[in-house]
Amino acid sequence: MADNKLYDILGVNRNATENEIKKQYRKLAKEFHPDKNPDAGDKFKEISYAYEVLSDPKKRSQYDRVGLKGMQEGGHEGFGDDLLSHLFGGGLFGGFGGFGGGGMRRRQRGEDTIHPLKVTLEDISCTGTGSKNGQPAEKCRSCNGCGLKVTYRSLGPGMAQQVQSCCTDCRGDGEVIKEKDRCPTCKGKKVCNETKILEVHVDKGMKDNQKIIFRGEGDQQPNVEPGDVVIVLQQKPHERFERSDICNLHMTHKISLTEALCGFSLVVKHLDSRDLIITHPAGQVIKPGEIKVVNGEGMPVYKSPFEKGNLYITFSIVFPENHFAPEPQLKQLESILPPRPGFDMPTGDVEEVELTEYDPNDRSSHSGHRGEAYASDEEEHHGPGMQCVHQ
Repeated sequence: MADNKLYDILGVNRNATENEIKKQYRKLAKEFHPDKNPDAGDKFKEISYAYEVLSDPKKRSQYDRVGLKGMQEGGHEGFGDDLLSHLFGGGLFGGFGGFGGGGMRRRQRGEDTIHPLKVTLEDISCTGTGSKNGQPAEKCRSCNGCGLKVTYRSLGPGMAQQVQSCCTDCRGDGEVIKEKDRCPTCKGKKVCNETKILEVHVDKGMKDNQKIIFRGEGDQQPNVEPGDVVIVLQQKPHERFERSDICNLHMTHKISLTEALCGFSLVVKHLDSRDLIITHPAGQVIKPGEIKVVNGEGMPVYKSPFEKGNLYITFSIVFPENHFAPEPQLKQLESILPPRPGFDMPTGDVEEVELTEYDPNDRSSHSGHRGEAYASDEEEHHGPGMQCVHQ
């Protein structure tokens, strides 16, 4: 009997198209999302897992062929432990035929990955022993297989010193292969250099420094379990966007004073090459450094299809140059802007000063001539310093 559990979760039939599955997932994801329905966390995980399997043609084909139970017992490629743990380890799908919550014994080791690889007769003659006939190497007779030679050195009458040294015949390996029996590929060393290309699939929403691990793909040695190949993602700086909080994007955009006061429209080229058209109405003033948000246009959330963070835009206002308009037009502009605050001239000791441009590179603008004044003051009032008195 065919296993239709994942189809039943999404509410589609077994022959549903990719678009039908996607449309139904979006509908259910909105209905059972934990933000809107806090009590539906497990249901949302079931929906997300069902969609992850059925939206992938390879995974869907395997599921149609072996079902949920076969996925767990067979260890088919494409179904990682992290996915099956949702299915069997945490109580999800507990009502479907008794496959929930720890009732099944987990495999300690997955099945070997099988793929075609063309090899020559010379390649298959060594089998990692170092000899061309595939037989184990012989124990070194000089050191009896221990890799060391023990010699005694006389220190005088009735005194000797025991000295251990590396066996020169086997070079410390404890075993030797006759030259005529050595594998022509590895020259009796049991290992040889080989270049292997690993295809790294970067999923949407992966973060900086996230690791992608290829189990057992490290360097191989006889009688040693191979290590892993670990790919560490290094995120490059972007010319427009800056990522923060894993799923949010930030950008800075310059607008003119006219746009800040009278509204604007701008086009933002997103990471997926879409053009986002953002319109801000007239009358809603944008202040320097103000931040606006575009919801749902940030980075995708890792392993959560169709969920995204937000896009935050910090606005920088570009003011016009000096004397950009004649005085009559400035008066017209002033007439439509909010009025200036009132000004009352103070009485008493009043001095008018001039406001000038500030140049951070001009040191005199910081201290004026005060340094010279202090120096001349010291010369006038202190005179020559005290002289040392010699006795």
